Amino acid sequence: MRRKVLTTAALPIAATLAAVSVAACSSGSSSTAAAPASTGASASASTSASGSASASAPSYASGKTASIVLPSDPGSLDPQLAYISDALEVDYFLYDSLINFTPSGQVESNLATNWSGNSTSASYTLKQGVTCSDGSPLTASTVAANINFIANPKNASSRLGTWAPPGATATGNDKTGVVTVKSPAPDPFLVSDVGQALIVCGNGMKDRGSLKNGADGTGMYTLSSAVPGSSYTLTLRKGYTWGPGDATSATVGLPATVSLKVVSNMTTAANELLSGQANISQVVGSDTQRLTSLYSQSVYAPLGELWFNEKPGSPTADVAVRRALTQAVQLSQLGQVLSSGSGKPATGAIAPALSPCKGNTIGSNLPAFDLSAAKSALAGKKLTVALYYPTSLGAGATAAATLLQQTWSQLGVTVTLHGITDAEISSEIVAGTADWNVGIIPLGLTSPTQLVSFVSGATPPKGADFAYINNHGYTAAVTKASATPGQAGCASWNAAETDLYKNVDLVPFVNTAITSYANGATFQLSQGSIMPSSIRMLG
Repeated sequence: MRRKVLTTAALPIAATLAAVSVAACSSGSSSTAAAPASTGASASASTSASGSASASAPSYASGKTASIVLPSDPGSLDPQLAYISDALEVDYFLYDSLINFTPSGQVESNLATNWSGNSTSASYTLKQGVTCSDGSPLTASTVAANINFIANPKNASSRLGTWAPPGATATGNDKTGVVTVKSPAPDPFLVSDVGQALIVCGNGMKDRGSLKNGADGTGMYTLSSAVPGSSYTLTLRKGYTWGPGDATSATVGLPATVSLKVVSNMTTAANELLSGQANISQVVGSDTQRLTSLYSQSVYAPLGELWFNEKPGSPTADVAVRRALTQAVQLSQLGQVLSSGSGKPATGAIAPALSPCKGNTIGSNLPAFDLSAAKSALAGKKLTVALYYPTSLGAGATAAATLLQQTWSQLGVTVTLHGITDAEISSEIVAGTADWNVGIIPLGLTSPTQLVSFVSGATPPKGADFAYINNHGYTAAVTKASATPGQAGCASWNAAETDLYKNVDLVPFVNTAITSYANGATFQLSQGSIMPSSIRMLG
């Protein structure tokens, strides 16, 4: 269950996650076998495959190097402090979680052999023989320390509220290998939430600074070199035997080396795929039309979301301004521009195929297009807004930002455009240092619980509510929803999300298929992320 947080070119283009099956399995304790690496199309709750995979069985080759493109530099590699999806994309190679999800969304074992619990407590039994990258054994007390670090608000973990509820406490029995978690408030998906936390080993927990450009984990790969802004080289661990679906380092076809290189231009990434310089890359926009012959896997997710900075002093702190700016925009047109014509209208903030709570939460709750009403609302006001947008989304994002600038200028609003990288979204917007008013910032979320910390609670630098949203209706509905385990609380979760739209706190406007392509390799997606154990290099 991979929860990607702030994403642009990926779901999770980050994302991390409550799959459709989680609601049914969150209190279960059995694991399932992983699906084998597929060479053809498969449909699941989280992915749909396409491409030119041959009907005949492929020939896999071990010992090769897999070249994988990152659309932006990941910044800090600390899995419990990183916000952007590119950092987590690297971390999935370096760190394992207690449980995992197959491409079809079924819960399976990773570091834990058994798990059980309810909305306020969870228990996990560790596999025997798991070791850290330095050769030391993984202990239950170390796993508990990870959970306690995330759950302590003083640590300002980016995973607070997604991998562990605030104030949760964990204990580990090193003799039995059992980790027990208690939550002070109900979390309807507690078992799966905590279960997908990436686990840092002891030395990394003692020296978190070492994790920024280093690693200390239990994952299938170790970090050999890190050149920030350029590339990250990973090496397959010898003796790794505890992977999801019984994956081991001896599995035929696994790359011996993984080279993750930063390529921010989508056209360049597509060119490298076609020429064989890159084996795997995510590509969005018009360049996807040139890649239809390649193996691919897709996840349907939110691509376009408008956020308004409601920090006191920002013009968009005024709901009347937010409403007028939204009324002035034909959201369907904006969505087609951003997605290069491939998008569909958004139905909510959560990836529709992955969310345990179904339904169109947007409906008619956002202001309808009415340019005249928008002009009247802002008449006589001289507003200047700073609009930030992710450069990793390529030409579509630039065109969408320009369209907003042109549209809002009709209202007498001066709009300044600021293109930023994924890393800058984390270091500037989420950290609270940027002087922004409106942002095109897609979140890769697959459960309504993941949205909570981004639209309520502590603001930067102590929390993730980067838009300074304080919606009392939302908070009340979340409180009610949190007291009900699983899908039984979905009506309240949907009502909470609806309150955000009625108050124009958040404006999702387009979803699209986010697709990763491969040349010379195959892979599977789990909750929108590439499963390291699923990569197979072709012979």
